Amino acid sequence: MSELYNVTSSPHIRAKDSTQRIMLYVIIALLPATVFGIINFGPRALAVVVVSIASCLVSEYLYNKIAHKKQTVGDLSCVVTGLLLGLNLSHTVPFFIPIIGGAFAIVVVKMVFGGLGQNFMNPALGARCFLLLAFTGPMTSFTFDGVSSSTPLAVIKGGELYSDTMAMFTGRIAGTIGETSVIALLIGAIFLILMGLCHFGSLIKFIPYTITTGFTSGIAVTIVIGQLKDFFGVTYPDGVKPIETTEKFKAFIENISTMNTAALIVGIVSLAILIISPVIFKKIPGSLIAVIVGILMVKFLPLKVSTIGNLYTISNSLPAFHLPAVNLHIIENALPNAFTIAVLAAIESLLSCVVADGMINGKHRSDMELVAQGVGNIASALFGGIPATGAIARTAANIKNGGRTPVAGMVHSITLVIVLVVLMPFAGMIPMPTIAAILFIVAYNMCQWRTFVHLIRTAPKSDIIVLFATFILTILFDLVVAIEIGMVLACLLFIKRMSEETHIDGWTYVDDDTPDVDAHLKKLPLQIRVYEITGPLFFGAADAIEHIVVKDFTTCLVLRMRSVPAIDSTAMNALFNLTKVCENKGITLVFSHVNEQPMKVMEKAGFVELVGRENFCPNISAALAHAEEISI
Repeated sequence: MSELYNVTSSPHIRAKDSTQRIMLYVIIALLPATVFGIINFGPRALAVVVVSIASCLVSEYLYNKIAHKKQTVGDLSCVVTGLLLGLNLSHTVPFFIPIIGGAFAIVVVKMVFGGLGQNFMNPALGARCFLLLAFTGPMTSFTFDGVSSSTPLAVIKGGELYSDTMAMFTGRIAGTIGETSVIALLIGAIFLILMGLCHFGSLIKFIPYTITTGFTSGIAVTIVIGQLKDFFGVTYPDGVKPIETTEKFKAFIENISTMNTAALIVGIVSLAILIISPVIFKKIPGSLIAVIVGILMVKFLPLKVSTIGNLYTISNSLPAFHLPAVNLHIIENALPNAFTIAVLAAIESLLSCVVADGMINGKHRSDMELVAQGVGNIASALFGGIPATGAIARTAANIKNGGRTPVAGMVHSITLVIVLVVLMPFAGMIPMPTIAAILFIVAYNMCQWRTFVHLIRTAPKSDIIVLFATFILTILFDLVVAIEIGMVLACLLFIKRMSEETHIDGWTYVDDDTPDVDAHLKKLPLQIRVYEITGPLFFGAADAIEHIVVKDFTTCLVLRMRSVPAIDSTAMNALFNLTKVCENKGITLVFSHVNEQPMKVMEKAGFVELVGRENFCPNISAALAHAEEISI
């Protein structure tokens, strides 16, 4: 009995992912089906799902409170249960049904049996069975577009064939909220598969520090150039709307003669306030003071300066909720653009996180950033918004004004809503030079010029090349081009650096006549040749194997590989060639201290069997002893 293992109850967490994170992944995977169900059946479907989730949350909270147990609502498992239950209901059911169902699922099926991992069946499905028995009529009544009809499963159960398979695929059928769209379910499944295969967010760690510093400084320069027009009050001719940074700078220089002195005065005063106010007012944001002073200057002084209201049409009405049309043709046409937007948005958001980490000495969760961004963009689309990303400039501005946690983003959003609804007439009065001055300060704070100079002074030449290349490309082209070329350049320079670090050194042979001979040197027969390989053996350094030289009298070649952490197929090919040379000359190859990764590669390639497993020794002493036996 002493040999029996103590196995804990599920869920068995074998990775760094917590229960909360796993449940969040499940929620995200269910979102496509949820969103399509809402689009298919209307806002009432959303109400049913929300009521179901709320019922599960409240039930689990109250149960733990009454039973004096640790609160578990934070692990999000009750949210998953509520979402699953809501998706298993018709959008026409009375609201008391998801309320009762949520309470039954949590209290009876889950908590009474010990909580998460102890329940005898899925709580949501258990609740659905209970509701089906208790409220048969509402639970079996399904409508679509106002027409009552049977679900495909009900038709098949009656012995008939459901003819419209395309409708089943796209989801234009009657049924519960979550069972109608195969496409939506497949999207959710793909998400889970991708999350299981790799954590895309972690890929951001492969972007070198020199690249992040270079494009951050480059973005700061682009911000400054983009605001020169408004700060100086320059007017462009009709039809001149520069987009690229170089175009903006060229247009500014060409039209500098149209500079507005009044705008320049407002801009200088605003800039001075932004510089001085942090010293005088510790708690009040300098940007707020600058905005108020700028509005007062334009309002009460004879200064003709462009304001937000002069240049743009603004409204204080909130966007309306709408359900987009969905069909296969739209999906097919949107997929390429959607993929491009998703990749670029992910890169920019994660890079914003990297910049924020550097400014607050923090560490972000890349995967959760991407998940949160996806959820936010789904909500944005339902209200007619465009795809949104984490913005480096706004992130830097938020941090410089005291933001440190996600609460800052929430406060930012709430503030914007208040400004939109209540203060929009006043927001329209903000002078453009004041906005430009604020962005000048943001650019200065995010440019990291001290870090930039430090890297120039201390970094290797290859890193300096990457730094300048990324910086210049960000200004001349855009962020995506800068990162692409910067990464390629960084990889090439890294390969070159690693290839230079990999070298093969042969043991030096001495005799009794050699001066200053160490008495502790290993004595070996002349027919044994020993080489020690240092560094990774990859395609950039594989030619180092060609430097191995054997004599005519050599009978055994020992390769010491204790300092080889990894090997690739190119290096393996070079070793195969070395094996052929040794075979032609009657030389036996012996390997010493082959590490785990190289050994796996050698075994998979059949190299171990070719050389002979007996010729692989755990250390140099065993290898030399084996070589002497062979050479006798």
